[in-house]
Amino acid sequence: MDIDDILASVDRGAGASPESAALDHQQLTRFWVAERAVSEVLPWPAPLMERMMDRVRIQIETIEDLAASSADTDVAGTAHNHHHNPNLNLRLSILQTDLARTQYIIRSLLRQRLAKLTKHSMHYLVQLASRNKNPLTAQSQSQSQSQTPSSNSPNAAPEDSVPDISALADFAPLSEPETSFVHAHQTLLAGHYGGSFMGAFPRQLRRLDDNAGGTSMVQGPETKEVVFVRCLGAEVPVFVGGDDGDGGDEIGITMRMGDVWVVRWEGVRKAWGKGEVELL
Repeated sequence: MDIDDILASVDRGAGASPESAALDHQQLTRFWVAERAVSEVLPWPAPLMERMMDRVRIQIETIEDLAASSADTDVAGTAHNHHHNPNLNLRLSILQTDLARTQYIIRSLLRQRLAKLTKHSMHYLVQLASRNKNPLTAQSQSQSQSQTPSSNSPNAAPEDSVPDISALADFAPLSEPETSFVHAHQTLLAGHYGGSFMGAFPRQLRRLDDNAGGTSMVQGPETKEVVFVRCLGAEVPVFVGGDDGDGGDEIGITMRMGDVWVVRWEGVRKAWGKGEVELL
């Protein structure tokens, strides 16, 4: 049994193979590198993370069983001239090393995402609330807002500007736990601001999403940053002047397979979503 067979033995499903485990690790590593390379939160890969977390859980259980078997073998070997399985410790070491590698990548990935969510929490809440709004929910929200303190009320507080996401059905680009975290974080932050200094402001200046004068207080991540990308498709267009061709933007140049370029993230964001480029 080689290393790939040992690692595939903890994969889930009847069709598990060394190729499937290696592909998931490759996709996880690529997503981790991409998350570290850009300032915005990338869409949460739910199926991939579910498979990886299941594999981690099964791997931990396997390691615990092997460790227990190793201890029993050592005790029996002491009484019977030290006869034990020489491959057991090697298999245990390989599984522990692979588990540590996977856990490191997952922890680093989650820390990167939490740092971005903490920095731009209001931006993502506004984005979620606006994208998931339909005519029925918009009407109900307008009615509820008419019954709650507004910016013209003497009791207006910064917490009133935190969007209500209790009725959300689509959490993209976040996961459901991340959505709950960012809402709780922004609510606590707004309460802290209100109690510390914003409570003394005029009532029209107490909202955290104020956009008076055409300047929004909600700061989002920078999409014009430059990134290193490798082209994975035969020909991949790079858009110039906007967000991947939306709004009449023009195609600037075309990458070819194997090319490594430094480009703006907004110009290759859609290509990355299609798997046509990878971030380095």
